[in-house]
Amino acid sequence: MPDAKQLFEQYYDALLRSAQDPDMALGLFRSVSAYRERKARALERFPHTVELAEEVRKLKRECLGRLDELVEKASASLKENGAQVYYASKAQDALKIIGQIVGSGKVVLSGKTLTGEELGLRQYLEGLSNEFWETDIAQFIQQLREEKPMHYVYPSLHVTREEVAKLLSKLLGREIPPDIPTEVRAIREFLRGKYFQADFGISGGNVVAADTGTIFLLESEGNIRMLTNVSPVHIALVGIEKVVPTIEDAFKVAEVTWRYAGFSVPLYVSLISGPSGTADIENTLVHGSSGPVELHVIFLDNGRSELAKDPILKEALTCIKCGSCLFECPIYQIAAGYYGGHAYFGGVGAILTAHVGGSLVEAAPIAYTCLKCGRCTELCPQQIDLSQLIPELRRRIANAAKSK
Repeated sequence: MPDAKQLFEQYYDALLRSAQDPDMALGLFRSVSAYRERKARALERFPHTVELAEEVRKLKRECLGRLDELVEKASASLKENGAQVYYASKAQDALKIIGQIVGSGKVVLSGKTLTGEELGLRQYLEGLSNEFWETDIAQFIQQLREEKPMHYVYPSLHVTREEVAKLLSKLLGREIPPDIPTEVRAIREFLRGKYFQADFGISGGNVVAADTGTIFLLESEGNIRMLTNVSPVHIALVGIEKVVPTIEDAFKVAEVTWRYAGFSVPLYVSLISGPSGTADIENTLVHGSSGPVELHVIFLDNGRSELAKDPILKEALTCIKCGSCLFECPIYQIAAGYYGGHAYFGGVGAILTAHVGGSLVEAAPIAYTCLKCGRCTELCPQQIDLSQLIPELRRRIANAAKSK
């Protein structure tokens, strides 16, 4: 890994390049404007969401003190439902588990999982000679660009339709015009066949109900539903902070997430509690009917349990990844996801980069980019107070540097 000075130089070089990129500026302008309109409509139509966010805020903070208990209960529920469950303490543990399940020479599809980005999952499985495709359109675009995602919900929001046309024309070997419906149809055509070739479908999880073992998956494209239904084996990779006590709690978290992400309602909400099954012959349950024969659920720690014990910075773990804060951040609006680590963005991303699979050294450039303007806190459904958290993170970074 580069030393601290090199990391700062590389980070700020990427930040400045992105800030001077006219195509990125155009893509961000279009995306930010569209998001503001959609979120305003969603909250105007469902005004109770603001009060519901307060309830979710209290719920998520209470859960931080019960992570072990909640994960244990969720694991028991999932096993009762026929799933195979694992606990990965570190990133390498999770990669090893997934590598043993998948093997090599397989076709693997993924449905936009931040925990997968945290692990470098695509690169790992491709290194095992597997064919790997992102099926979310934005993630697919970023895969073609060989670039990390740039937002939690809209990973390619900075990419213009003109750039997408060039990428698709190169991939498909025919001219694709810079017309968004035409581009979406071309991506659909390419990915459609992959679903039926896939050996494994990998998803994340927006929230998990401990009492029933139910994994909530929110989307609009139908890609996650396809890969979790059609693939013979479904692998769900979930951070331990996503578990809440009951399915009623999970519905509340899901609703707040999609509203603050700019949706009145997502086009698809999938609730998965186990592998497919049927009891239609003599009322005897057998797993593996029309859907996946196997469901493997991996609960990922990777520093989360330690962060949950931190009296100050633990607040970052209540983030529900709606991405609302990023759209109003002055730095993000000119640099997109270059203001962030390899998986997490903005001020909250600095804290997560420092403690969830990363280090203080990696988080330092991000932490010192934050303006502490407080705009993000005003718009965050969880009211994460970065004006307090970022100075504390900087203090720890400085102390760590002095001690060397």
